[in-house]
Amino acid sequence: MNIFQARDALAGVLAKRGRPALLVQAPETSYNLGLFPSQYPFFENIMVVIRLSRGGSKKRPFYNIVATDSRNRRDGRFIERIGFYNPIASGAAVGFNINQDRLAHWQGVGAQLSPTVERLVKSSGKKAA
Repeated sequence: MNIFQARDALAGVLAKRGRPALLVQAPETSYNLGLFPSQYPFFENIMVVIRLSRGGSKKRPFYNIVATDSRNRRDGRFIERIGFYNPIASGAAVGFNINQDRLAHWQGVGAQLSPTVERLVKSSGKKAA
């Protein structure tokens, strides 16, 4: 069975279920695939958000600042870790650290900051000044 026969078979199955197959042009191929664009990650428009991901143990929170798809769970899969926040840091321990270069990169490509991360970034900017 070649790719065209597979495409036609899949389109028939989807049509029986009431879901028409969309013919999309895949960038790396020269033929049409009878599949939905959501099955190819390069067709998806994802909303990237920079937010806190909780770690640590019970009553001892520790948060990683991560860039992630907004549909992922809070503590689930993420694209990149760009910093951390330790709300119970005391003494010489560092309470907040973020890679400004990576933060600027993600904001440059359209990532949105969560309200808490935005507040932390603003407060750290005031301390540094």
